[in-house]
Amino acid sequence: MHIGPHPIRPAVVLAPMAGVTDKPFRQLCKRLGAGLAVSEMTTSDPRLWRTRKSMQRMDHAGEPDPVSVQIAGTEPAAMAEAARYNAGHGAQVIDINMGCPAKKVCNAWAGSALMRDEALVGRILEAVVGAVEVPVTLKIRTGWDAAHRNAPVIARIAQESGVAALAVHGRTRDQHYRGEAEYDTIAAIKAALSIPVIANGDIDSPLKAAAVLRHTGADAVMIGRAAQGRPWIFREIAHYLATGQRLDEPTLEEVRDILIGHLHALHAFYGEPAGVRIARKHLGWYAKDRPENQAFRAVVNQAQTAESQIALTRDYFDALIAGVVPALPAAA
Repeated sequence: MHIGPHPIRPAVVLAPMAGVTDKPFRQLCKRLGAGLAVSEMTTSDPRLWRTRKSMQRMDHAGEPDPVSVQIAGTEPAAMAEAARYNAGHGAQVIDINMGCPAKKVCNAWAGSALMRDEALVGRILEAVVGAVEVPVTLKIRTGWDAAHRNAPVIARIAQESGVAALAVHGRTRDQHYRGEAEYDTIAAIKAALSIPVIANGDIDSPLKAAAVLRHTGADAVMIGRAAQGRPWIFREIAHYLATGQRLDEPTLEEVRDILIGHLHALHAFYGEPAGVRIARKHLGWYAKDRPENQAFRAVVNQAQTAESQIALTRDYFDALIAGVVPALPAAA
């Protein structure tokens, strides 16, 4: 699979997730096998580009190629200018967000709300594609609700506008992340298009990835929530798709070392105390389903320094490795 001139190998993609797919997480997922990692969505409002949050989201120094940056907005001219700005600051692929179901995004008619106005979709796509030399991709859902499942129409508009690849989440906007993703719409879209199609939604294992690819005929799979606390899922899926064999789960020692490395990267990127605060959700995901995880989270979430957060994490996993109950200090 290629997006413009860029080979996507393996064809396993990290989905853009606000508050999750920051630079440290993208780099980690790429190192652990993701063929592409899409950034958190960045605003098309130029008044916000110089804020600390936007500058961190637009920081791509040292990221492996190709660098994909997602933009969000509703005005074609503003979206085109945002695409030019990001392409000038390191983006090698521009991704357009028409899939986010968040209320605050949809209330501004951005994200998946745009799918309700097909004419506006066409104007935005044509403006962005015409504004930059780099390939443009699009992320959508199957529609606004069950009565308006118009993803095939949007997909055709995207291809005619020059979009280089399309990612489809197998839910409508009103489903958010409830229920089960459906893949028939993705299969219909793939059958009708000549550009690459990426299947997204509920893909949480190598076997599920293979099944979704068979069902939809898609060119790649996109992993979102299943990568939270399990960034090695990319290598597991890639290995299974290439060989038909399952990789062993990572050892506790490897999980500990991956997590400690992730914490160091977060602390270095955000500094204290922001890095410590942002790391807490990742710690919860890594510890999920492990012994004494609730007690561990109650304690580690009170850590105020990078040093104490790392020490508590290391001690917890070292105890699991030794096969003993973690000796956790009492939560205040």
